[in-house]
Amino acid sequence: MINNKSKFNLKDCFSISPIALCVAIATSGTSIDFAQAQEAESKEESKSIEVITVTATRQTENLQDVAVSVTALSAGELQKHQINNLGDLESHIPNLNLHVGDAANAVVYIRGVGQIDSISFNDPGVGVYLDDVYMGRVQGSFLDVVDPEQIEVLRGPQGTLYGRNTIGGAVKFTSAKPTEDTQAYVDLTLGSYNEKGVKASLSGALVDDILLGRVAFASSQRDGYGNNSFDGKGDNDKDTLAWRGSLLYTPSDNLSAYLVFDGSNSEPSRSRTPHRETEIYSTVSGGMIATTDDPFDVDVNYNDLDTLETSGVALTMDYNIGNITLKSITAYREMDYRTHLDLDGTTDSSFGIYNFEDQDQTSQEFQLIYNSDNLSVVSGLYFFKENDLTFGGAVAPDFFVPLDLDGDFVTDFYFPFPIINAGKREQENTSKAIYADVNYELTDKLGITLGARYTQERKEMISQGEEFFDTGITTAEQMEQAFGTGVGFGQTGFVAEKEWNSFSPKLGLDYHLTDDVMLYTSASRGFKSGGFNGRLTSVAQPFDPEEMWSYEAGVKSLLAEQSVRLNVATFYNDYKNFQLSRFSIDPDTGAFLSLFENAGQATIYGAELELTVVATDNITINFNGGYLNGGYDELIGNFEQEVSDDRELVNAPKWNGRIGIDYWFDIGDLGELSLNLSASYRSKTYLTVSSSEVLAQPNYTLVDFSLNYDGLEHWQVTLYGKNLTDEHYRQHGFDLSSSPGVELGYYGAPRTFGLNARYNF
Repeated sequence: MINNKSKFNLKDCFSISPIALCVAIATSGTSIDFAQAQEAESKEESKSIEVITVTATRQTENLQDVAVSVTALSAGELQKHQINNLGDLESHIPNLNLHVGDAANAVVYIRGVGQIDSISFNDPGVGVYLDDVYMGRVQGSFLDVVDPEQIEVLRGPQGTLYGRNTIGGAVKFTSAKPTEDTQAYVDLTLGSYNEKGVKASLSGALVDDILLGRVAFASSQRDGYGNNSFDGKGDNDKDTLAWRGSLLYTPSDNLSAYLVFDGSNSEPSRSRTPHRETEIYSTVSGGMIATTDDPFDVDVNYNDLDTLETSGVALTMDYNIGNITLKSITAYREMDYRTHLDLDGTTDSSFGIYNFEDQDQTSQEFQLIYNSDNLSVVSGLYFFKENDLTFGGAVAPDFFVPLDLDGDFVTDFYFPFPIINAGKREQENTSKAIYADVNYELTDKLGITLGARYTQERKEMISQGEEFFDTGITTAEQMEQAFGTGVGFGQTGFVAEKEWNSFSPKLGLDYHLTDDVMLYTSASRGFKSGGFNGRLTSVAQPFDPEEMWSYEAGVKSLLAEQSVRLNVATFYNDYKNFQLSRFSIDPDTGAFLSLFENAGQATIYGAELELTVVATDNITINFNGGYLNGGYDELIGNFEQEVSDDRELVNAPKWNGRIGIDYWFDIGDLGELSLNLSASYRSKTYLTVSSSEVLAQPNYTLVDFSLNYDGLEHWQVTLYGKNLTDEHYRQHGFDLSSSPGVELGYYGAPRTFGLNARYNF
């Protein structure tokens, strides 16, 4: 039992200095317990830190020996904490912001670097990898956690070890591989809002020692968190089905072939509708429509479509020759997305947006990996080609333009400006790269890493646009059929192509003070491709690549006879040419403008801490904390004004952290029972490029719990609750205050409870 000095109030952990206070609590109050535990020889074996292996460097290594900022969660941890999609990872990783956006897209920011826009003409700032295959679009990247082996989150630029370069970091999902022994499980979940979930997996040998197979599927349904007054139906519901199959062929000890094929289908009854945080003018009623109090209840007429289908296949072949491994990763993926989005938040048709997207990608990666006692080499050639066809526009016959007649920044008149339009964008993206990462042990304690990557990226775009107002065409589907047939008018468009080349080096040093303490430092250059603004326009509007130099220093350590794991990292990012999406208004015509451009440069610095303490045989404390600071050095806003002093970084809370306590109960021959209680904190977060104070999310704390029963041989049962205090918190926002004069917020899940039961065969 912990003595009185170690008792604490979870709320106190997140007051004035969250990270400093929680570290002090977690470390100071457990030292006596270490001494007490060491007195009992019989308990010494159980009092140790779990060894975590990662593949962050494209090789299987102990997490503590990898000179990279990486956090890994095993399948057991994912199950215990009921992490059912990538968004549930957010509180478990310092300086990670990860949530679903406005259009079923994954919004991922690491250390203040990411991409908030859901549209397909720009690349994500943080890469999502599924079984080592880069996913080219943010739609389809907000993965459900189905039959995982492990999830790793790498912080900082990735290029000298990975096929596709990513400037902010990487989220790496590894699915469970086939097993020689026959294994299976069935997993059932019942929860709040009529949640129902089923997962199942079967694995085993098809031909002994030669061919193994595995299949898994997951189905999940849930009612909406709120109600739509317009039709009386729920809003923000869920209905998904995902599946995966794999074959592992090992005809000899030095040759293997691993084939994975997967698919998913998401078809809720409604698209995710934002809450209108400000009043908006109505051309229908001729007055202002007030806001509502409940962020989950809406009253809208254009959220009736949201379907997302994905599928993919990947073949990984390995051939070992002594210290050399030759690897080939061949993959193909498809994605089909269709949605209607209501961005006026009313039953008027003021700003309905639709997006129909078909995407496919092909990638090929060849690797040569060498390992000896003091030398490790990872090198590769990478090819990626993507085709994307997007058809989108607005169904907004009630759209209007707010006019400032006196020039005093006060709306004097709302001018009706009906819009029914469509744009068709065909884009082909090609990426080629050669990379190498060499680690050499100069002495028994000192190692050096040299990495380099040369990338060539090419983008080709054909963009076309048409107007359909007053032609008898009134729906997106009708525009899709009539586009290019001569029914529309006011045709615009362009054809453009451009190529970018980049050299991205890396230099790192690591030094082992002892077998359990390693210091490391690195400098690396990140790169993200340029492109063209793909929204409706008559001329090509190119934007340049992003560039970032990232400097990092850290320590990884096992202390107190391996009862404490303490990993700390500090970083400094010099970030240039960052790409930002913003919404504005044409000063001459009053027309709505949707812009995407290189807006300036920023400096971002901070620190991360990850701590695990095995306090007693019954108590484990986990803590992570992140600190972010810095800001824009230069930022160009509306009307080409320099606004860096007035803006804050997007999705970059100054403080974030989580503390969790696991307590194991001794229930003898009945199995094992454990209780997990956690609290996660985020300080004030700006969700939009405009730094809107209306949409900025104040600091908040989420409290979760789970009670886990691990029965003899077969059963695992978890009772869990999330957001126990029922916090209302925004995760995403749209600032359309320039036009049509509204601000919209997307909220995280309310308080939920659930019961999960898994039977292992």
